Amino acid sequence: MHKLQLLLLWVLGVLLLSGCVDCFLHLNETQLAYLEGYGISTANPLMVPLTLIHAADATGAVCLDGTLPGYHLHRGYGSGANSWLIHLEGGGWCNNIRNCVYRKKTRRGSSVYMEKQLPFTGILSNKAEENPDFFNWNRVKLRYCDGASFTGDSQDKAAQLYFRGQRIWLAAMQDLMSKGMRYANQALLSGCSAGGLASILHCDEFKDLFPGTTRVKCLSDAGLFLDATDVSGGRTLRNLFGGVVNLQGAKENLPRTCTSHLDPTSCFFPQNLIANIKTPTFLLNAAYDAWQVQASLAPPSADPHGYWHECRMNHARCSPSQIQFLQGFRIEMLKAIRGFSMSRQNGLFINSCFAHCQTERQDTWFSDSSPLIRNKGIAESVGDWYFDRTGVKEIDCPYPCDRTCHNLVFR
Repeated sequence: MHKLQLLLLWVLGVLLLSGCVDCFLHLNETQLAYLEGYGISTANPLMVPLTLIHAADATGAVCLDGTLPGYHLHRGYGSGANSWLIHLEGGGWCNNIRNCVYRKKTRRGSSVYMEKQLPFTGILSNKAEENPDFFNWNRVKLRYCDGASFTGDSQDKAAQLYFRGQRIWLAAMQDLMSKGMRYANQALLSGCSAGGLASILHCDEFKDLFPGTTRVKCLSDAGLFLDATDVSGGRTLRNLFGGVVNLQGAKENLPRTCTSHLDPTSCFFPQNLIANIKTPTFLLNAAYDAWQVQASLAPPSADPHGYWHECRMNHARCSPSQIQFLQGFRIEMLKAIRGFSMSRQNGLFINSCFAHCQTERQDTWFSDSSPLIRNKGIAESVGDWYFDRTGVKEIDCPYPCDRTCHNLVFR
């Protein structure tokens, strides 16, 4: 294992053992996204430089600390010259002043701390053998520095915090349109984790950027966060999302189809949004999402005696009753997508893995050992759905039947 991976896993372990819940909710996703995005790469991946959006300053579209937002763009060519893939970075949320103040001193809240180059692997790869359907498209990774899945529009002057996620989204889209995206004949909005949630929240907005003749679809990877009960009977994730929505002033930027009849916090949960998305959407999710198990279902705050500690770190150490609880979570996920899955235009790939974010990693996106459902991998499924080659509604049998998973183990 690479030294960086070992270091990140050690950091996770320290946070879990210390019971630092706020730190855990904030950092676990950050470290996890880093690990999954770049942890298992190919030899000599394409490195793409950071572009700051200089026009963003005029509209106040800034990161938490007031610095300019940015993205990484690799130009398409040949048959993909007028095709665009926009991938929204993940990285958790900040739900109170303390968390956001901490976050603004990291790459998740300031472009000062962002990597100046990122490896493009998986769905962002420029190699046909690694990314058969999208390798020669214009591929963009939009950096995430607002902490509210690109929905906030507020600020806290005392703490010098700018909650401008919605403005960042708009400024980035405007900038990319000026760089040729306006001429796209096909476009795909994707995202991982908090970015996967953002791809759901902004899907129809993205579609509206283009003329009706453009093929536009959305892909959410590990963005299906459920309003589920944790192991103590509490609502850890609802409390977190409520803090994010209220602190960052996200209400006005959430889909009206939801806020017209539900409270704003409920409208930050994809299960209350997906049935009303007009644009064709693909949901890629692990049925036992590793981040949700650790930070939402069985966080240290809901497990003060550590009964879930071993299970949380390694699914192989879960007791039969713990597995039963997790099977209940899977059933809840399948209920949440029932209406969504009835639409012919939508796609699904729900595998029974303990994973999180499977599009950015080469080993899970497209490789000889990628996860399969009925002998079909993730990249092939997404491509078949996007190009209307065949309908894709793949739902795995329950754990432990799938032997192709790349399960995350934290030990």
